[in-house]
Amino acid sequence: MARQRVPEGPPPAPAVQKVSVRYAKRGRLRFSSTRDFQRALERAVRRAGVPMAFSAGFHPHPRISYANAAPTGTASESEYFQLQLTQVCDVEKLREALDESLPTDLAVLRVVEAAPGALADLLQASVWQLDFEGIPLETLTEAVDAFMTRTELLVTRMTKSGVREFDVRQAVLTSDVVGVRSDAGGEIARWTMTIQHTTPAVRPNDVLKGIGELTELVVPRPPLMTRLAQGTLEPGNTVGDPFEQ
Repeated sequence: MARQRVPEGPPPAPAVQKVSVRYAKRGRLRFSSTRDFQRALERAVRRAGVPMAFSAGFHPHPRISYANAAPTGTASESEYFQLQLTQVCDVEKLREALDESLPTDLAVLRVVEAAPGALADLLQASVWQLDFEGIPLETLTEAVDAFMTRTELLVTRMTKSGVREFDVRQAVLTSDVVGVRSDAGGEIARWTMTIQHTTPAVRPNDVLKGIGELTELVVPRPPLMTRLAQGTLEPGNTVGDPFEQ
């Protein structure tokens, strides 16, 4: 029987602390992908001297887990990941060290001791803000109203397993359209919605695709999308803080 190969040297140090981290993705870095952020974070933990725990085997990697990242091209104030550490660290000092080591538009907002269970299970819904330029408020309001009066609206999307058809209407729990002023002084039509996390995941772009097919709404330029919150689904279709559960 062939002898099983094992890595040389001592085994990796065990993890003694697990922390959950909330961060924001802003400005031009909304165009960064999940893989881009992973690379930036791995550099940041080395730069900050974070005592990371590593996996065993011939190709050890830092024990970092990511949960429900926002799509490329969207900003977010509510992204999450978890770190496993070989030393117990002060969570506020860890937050400061990570925040200083990441690019300016990636802001570490909060670090807490990880609660038992899977963080991903607490991310049940998101609040999204979509800012539209070049669309009259009345036009967007009428299109959204037509969408919200539906009980079902099917769209198709290419997934890893092929083309999938799914309902986008039931995932949208709350909706509000208002007019606001942009930083440049122009008019913006702002749509804020709460989307329940489903399988497959319904994204704001899926909702826009469905509305376009339903109402022939023409969007001259993609809206600026920002995830304002992500967490537990609470009574009244509000979104709770997963760190407070």
